Amino acid sequence: MNPPTTDLRYPIGKFSLEGEVARDRVAAWIDDIAALPADLRRAVSPLTDGQLDTPYRPGGWTVRQVVHHLTDSHMNSYVRFKLALTEDRPVIKAYDEKSWAELPDSREPVASSLDLLAALHGRWVDLLRSLSRGQLQREFVHPESGASRLAIMVGAYAWHGRHHLAHVERRFPIPSSPQSRTTKH
Repeated sequence: MNPPTTDLRYPIGKFSLEGEVARDRVAAWIDDIAALPADLRRAVSPLTDGQLDTPYRPGGWTVRQVVHHLTDSHMNSYVRFKLALTEDRPVIKAYDEKSWAELPDSREPVASSLDLLAALHGRWVDLLRSLSRGQLQREFVHPESGASRLAIMVGAYAWHGRHHLAHVERRFPIPSSPQSRTTKH
């Protein structure tokens, strides 16, 4: 991945991958996925409703929408992984994340999404840690972007979590707490 940027849309840079994906790299990404629920909860717990309803950047989603989006997105990813592990190159269903972020449940308190994200990541991390090298090579097909190998998608979703966590932390830094792992891998 690229180093942090001043672009508010991509505070940790865009996801990019160079070279082969070694098992230790996948393990580090899985650690990032495992850490996200606690890191996100730590970042948003001190925020008021007014802060949660503040966009993380001009023209961007509110912090509340970001929290709900992470849960929506990672639920979809978990299902995609399970499909790829049980079917031969399944074509997965795309969804309109921007429209999902406008649905009424994206204005609800964040506690339920934080709890759901923690439970989901617990299951997902257990699954990811159990995968063999061969299973990590399995693919699903996105109707718009094409085939994606699971090993690379582990990295993409580790990045995704850190990317949105950085949105929150840069908008509302917690001075008494060290920054989380947003710039690690």
